[in-house]
Amino acid sequence: MKLSIDLACESSQEWVETVMGDFNAFLQDHANCERKASAMAMSFVAKHPDRLEIIPELIDTAVEELEHFRSVYQIMQERGVALPAEMGQDMYVKKLIDNCRSGREDRFMDRLLLASIIECRGAERFRLVYEALESGELKTFYHNLWASEAKHGNIFVKMALIYFDEEDTYRRLEELNLIEAEVLKSLPLQPALH
Repeated sequence: MKLSIDLACESSQEWVETVMGDFNAFLQDHANCERKASAMAMSFVAKHPDRLEIIPELIDTAVEELEHFRSVYQIMQERGVALPAEMGQDMYVKKLIDNCRSGREDRFMDRLLLASIIECRGAERFRLVYEALESGELKTFYHNLWASEAKHGNIFVKMALIYFDEEDTYRRLEELNLIEAEVLKSLPLQPALH
């Protein structure tokens, strides 16, 4: 069942061309994003240990994201691509988080909904990468990731609906979705997931 909403804007063909033009750099960024996604899921557990209804699914999500990291790292090893020496700040995620409301409950809702939007954007971009790749293992890998990320987009909305009114949740999700589109358009093109 689809709980997430459609993104307010689509990624550009120029973004796809940028990624295909430096795929090794994209892999490095992708690996970093998977590590961060795993850590983000676990940070919900650390910050909200009283939210017992969602902890098992958060742990499962963290493990799945870590498995994605392992898979990307294996591809990097096969291609002779090293992990970057340091993880730079993801300006896309930073700008989104800057739009979170203050207050424990409002911020909790916003972080869950932003997690959904970020996963939906990842799914959209993995689909575009999948479509741009030639046949082979890499194409299959990105096809599978596309499906997984789309599922995660639903998971975080489902979690929000456990704690918050449906109408309020979707109103805020629409607001954040429009903000995400503006953030995405404001960023320079680079061979990166965001």
